Amino acid sequence: MKSLSSENYKKEFISTFPGDESGDLTPRQTPGMLYSKAIPTPVEKVTLLAWSEELATELGIGKPVSQQEVDILGGNNLASTMHPYAACYAGHQFGGWAGQLGDGRAITLGEWEAPNNKYFELQLKGAGPTPYSRRADGRAVLRSSVREYLMSEAMHYLGVPTTRALSLVTTGEPVLRDMFYNGNAAYEAGAIVMRVAPSFLRFGNFELLNARKETDNLRQLVDWTISRYYPHLTGEGKVISWFKEIVERTASLMVEWQRVGFVHGVMNTDNMSVLGLTIDYGPYSFLDDFDPDFTPNTTDLPGKRYAFGKQPSIGYWNLGCLAAALLPLVEKDQLLPALESYKEVYWGKYYAMMGKKLGLDHVSKIDTDLIAQFEKTLAALKPDMTIFFQLLIELPLHMGSTQEVKEFFKTSLYKELSTEEQEMLYSLIVNYLDRLNKNTITRQYSQKLMREANPRFILRNYLLHQAIEGLEKGEPDLFEKLQQALKEPYSDKFDEFFTTRPDWASQKAGCSMLSCSS
Repeated sequence: MKSLSSENYKKEFISTFPGDESGDLTPRQTPGMLYSKAIPTPVEKVTLLAWSEELATELGIGKPVSQQEVDILGGNNLASTMHPYAACYAGHQFGGWAGQLGDGRAITLGEWEAPNNKYFELQLKGAGPTPYSRRADGRAVLRSSVREYLMSEAMHYLGVPTTRALSLVTTGEPVLRDMFYNGNAAYEAGAIVMRVAPSFLRFGNFELLNARKETDNLRQLVDWTISRYYPHLTGEGKVISWFKEIVERTASLMVEWQRVGFVHGVMNTDNMSVLGLTIDYGPYSFLDDFDPDFTPNTTDLPGKRYAFGKQPSIGYWNLGCLAAALLPLVEKDQLLPALESYKEVYWGKYYAMMGKKLGLDHVSKIDTDLIAQFEKTLAALKPDMTIFFQLLIELPLHMGSTQEVKEFFKTSLYKELSTEEQEMLYSLIVNYLDRLNKNTITRQYSQKLMREANPRFILRNYLLHQAIEGLEKGEPDLFEKLQQALKEPYSDKFDEFFTTRPDWASQKAGCSMLSCSS
């Protein structure tokens, strides 16, 4: 295991592309530059709050044992071979072109070589202003940092492609935030997360270069990205092949989000990874009650552009923006079929995923009608998604009456069902049991598929809120327990959390709706 201070960090990105090396942190446009040098701004006192031991082992990084090492996690110290920078990119935000954006509070320290000879970027989120901070301070608060740290790791253990989080530190400094943009700003404890990914490149990195008509830079970035992260793609058609792979990875990611009930909340193109990773954890949420129209982001109201049920179509829309950015390099008649392949890829993967959630031996055309009935019924009844699918695993192969079905699913319900809703649920279960009894696989194997596809533990917003409140009071017990529970989301080991959202949390700030404020 190596220490953070002794590694010889690589700097392939900044060695390859033009950047602003002045170190000036004044917010500004940086035409022609793909990054700007950005030294983290020191804080009062860096204190290690959480460390991902499993990720550290994978990376070959030893846990910091000295304050000098801990200070690297908070930007108060740098290894001699680090060259911190903030990347420059653009994006479409809530459907509109936003122009230059860039890393406003994220600073990449360098590229770390893991024992498997793969490289990972180490990035501090909340380490101070960069030239892309615009009017912001470049800082992050404990509230949002705890959420990012825990959810990054939770998604990993759920099997969803994601950036990771190595550490969480407090800064000893207050940060002023208006949590709901309603004029009630207040000071909160400051914190910094060290994020880890093979790359943080986004759709917006390529959109910016196209918008600025920097075709040479665009071609160079595309070629570099392919050679570094898609080395199996070669030859004259590699750019279109690369785009097809991004289409497939994005479709796969959307399916995974739908599988576990994850709502990102802010699917702007600058928050879309070209590696198909979940990136930038802001006002996210898991579904409690099944509601395709649910968005956790107050900024997304009233249109709910990024609601749970709309995420797959937004993935397609965002890919269209990336395709448009690649037009200087690839003909439209080549890009369009690749983009349109998203629909077939998505639905193929989606139905395969739903087949596993339901424990089916295969998914036929008739089964897609059953899946549609599940979607319609759940949207109408709004049971707890996680608990409902867990109960489904243990469903008896024979259910005699409407009342029996209602009682079986009672612990997943947030409301009393009307007579019509009870009949709707009963009809669904009768059809489902009829299909299960035609399975060519054993019931035991069917249940195994379901247990692997349906999480039993999810990081609900109200649990995160309680953990944050505890930390603010100096009571870390729940935070520490959640760190353990998220590592075993398909186990019943932490069934103390296997319960519906409490009534008090449905309207409480930070438990249901959040904002982009951090």
